[in-house]
Formats: sequence, structure tokens, C-alpha cells
Amino acid sequence: MNSALYAGSVFHRRLGAHPHRFRYRLFWLLLDLDELDDLDRRLRLFSHNRFNLFSLYDRDHGDRGERSLREQALERLAEAGVEGEIGAIRLFCMPRTLGHDFNPLSVWFCYRPDGALAALIHEVHNTFGGRHSYVMRAQESKHALRHACAKTFFVSPFLPMGLRYEFQVAPPGERIAIAIRVVGPEGPVLRAALTGERKPLTNASLATAAITVPLVAMKTTAAIHWQALRLLLKGVRWRGPGSAAAPEPVARSS
Repeated sequence: MNSALYAGSVFHRRLGAHPHRFRYRLFWLLLDLDELDDLDRRLRLFSHNRFNLFSLYDRDHGDRGERSLREQALERLAEAGVEGEIGAIRLFCMPRTLGHDFNPLSVWFCYRPDGALAALIHEVHNTFGGRHSYVMRAQESKHALRHACAKTFFVSPFLPMGLRYEFQVAPPGERIAIAIRVVGPEGPVLRAALTGERKPLTNASLATAAITVPLVAMKTTAAIHWQALRLLLKGVRWRGPGSAAAPEPVARSS
């Protein structure tokens, strides 16, 4: 199957007057939207739109509406001016864990019918209930994809708006790697990266992930608040909760 599990880690490094860094072990699922019904039937530990140890609820991504995730992804691509026929769409995200969901970043990999990567949708979630999409056209390359865009959505109360994201993405294969550099007027202020190794998506691999990285969604939420406390203790300025909603539903990257 095209769907898979990726086990790895996420790394953050804050630069400037209050340097700060951390790394956590995590895992993610790469879910081919055309395989969701089959995954729901054959996996005991994963369900689609139903409670389980791990699950994917459509409302956890996209616009929270009733339409299918594929339909929503196609709309995002059209809004960003991505033309041409789209084949497989694969969503890279952390699953719900015992009903709890939080994904700082989900990435939709959108392919042409011939298997070529057409576009990426970076869906950013903040802890205030907001989400926003940045759409990238995939340029043909033997190396990691690179693109950049202005920050138009509030994420962290410790970073201002008026910044720029620079993405570097190695699409999912035997490994996946996504690096983000956040740049301000005086240079980089934050570097973040996630890396993972591909494993088959089976009951055994899900059970192993549950043991090695227990309660992954809850762990992510707890880690965010723990790191926020550490930043406050270091004297980093709290800039308030900002806006939970982006000014526009989608932003196109360059």
C-alpha cells in the first residue's frame, strides 16, 4: 500500500538573544486518501472517523466541513492556481490518539496521475484552534524541494508576524525530511526539522509505535506547553494569543 508509518524525531532551535533547543521522538502516518476505507477495515488499531487507539477524523484537517478530504485538497490547489489533473493525495500527519488530536504541521502530498509530485499543502495548526494552508507547486528536482512564503498565520506567542518561512522538503520515500527556517529582517530566528524512516502500516507497527512513543498526540500538546514555560522562564517576550484564524484560507508559496 502507499500508506505507511514514519518513525523519527522533531527538532527545534531558537536563535537570537534567548537561544533554546529541543528534540522529541515522534511518529507520523502517511495516509493515501484512496486507501482510508481499506485501512479502516484491515487495521485493528486504526479507524477512519471512528474512535480507536489511533484514528483519522476528516474534521481534524481541512475546513472542518462535511466534504471529503480529497475534495477539500483539490479546492485548496485551485485557490492557489495549481492546474492540471491530480491523482493520489497522501496526508502526512500524526493520528488522533485515544480521541485526542493535535498536529502542528500536516503536509498533503498531491501527485499527478503518472506519479509525479504536483504540489504540497502545508497545513499549519496552532494551539488556539486555528489552521491555515500554504500551497507549494512542486518543481521537478532530484534533490529536496525548496520554497518560501510570508508568514500570514499566527502560530507561536513567542514569535511576531512579519516573518518568512523557508521550506526544504524531501518527499516521502524510504525516509522523509521537512526542514523549516523562519527568517526575520535581521536573519534567521528559528530552525525546525522533522525526519522519519518508513515502516509498513500494520497492526504490529502501530503497536510498536504506541509502546515506543506512547500517547503521541498528548505528548505533542504537553511538550508545546512545557517548552512555552521554559521560554517564559528565560525571559522571552509573550506576544499574546494573536488571531486564531488566518486572514485568508490559503496562501501560495514562491
